[in-house]
Amino acid sequence: MAQRDWLEWHRDYDDPGSLLSRRGELVQGHLRAELDHAPAGDIRLISLCAGQGRDVIGVLAGHPRRDDVRARLVELDERNVAVAQQAAQAAGLHGVELLQADAGITDACAGAVPAQIVVVCGIFGNITVSDIQATVAALPSLCAPGALVLWTRHRSPPDLTPAIRSWFSEAGFRQEAFHISRDGFMSVGAHRLTAEPTALVPGQRLFTFVART
Repeated sequence: MAQRDWLEWHRDYDDPGSLLSRRGELVQGHLRAELDHAPAGDIRLISLCAGQGRDVIGVLAGHPRRDDVRARLVELDERNVAVAQQAAQAAGLHGVELLQADAGITDACAGAVPAQIVVVCGIFGNITVSDIQATVAALPSLCAPGALVLWTRHRSPPDLTPAIRSWFSEAGFRQEAFHISRDGFMSVGAHRLTAEPTALVPGQRLFTFVART
């Protein structure tokens, strides 16, 4: 795993002008819209490599559907798990579960999927190309019918985002949105599952964090 302090990494969320902050706004916009249009009843959400859960918790805290959401946030760094747990408790989000685990293994998803919303932000820029492709191919096993998947990736050369979008298509997803930051560096994608979901494979390794790819 890359030697990066993932607690310190989150500080950029507090800078409104940072790429991370602007990325968070785009992700939150899609989350909010999905909750706005979700049918009545429970809404399952899973976020892999969730960090401090700012994207999810920041939306749920003020959303009228907050009590309908059953969310699992999977994060390996125990410090970020503690921060996210405190934030969820402070917001009274009793349906948010924090799981300290390796999100790169499907066992971390057992019991929380199939989900209507799957968040895989902050992952594709930190894993190998082959792991990105394998993860996208496995996403239907985390999804309920018609689920929305949100993902992010930088666009440093060679820009992999066209390939990632094609892999989503091959896996049975329809692109709903693809945003590029004003400087062209960062992107946020939103893809809807149109194919049939697949079964979760226990113990499957999806990805391993490496130096930024």
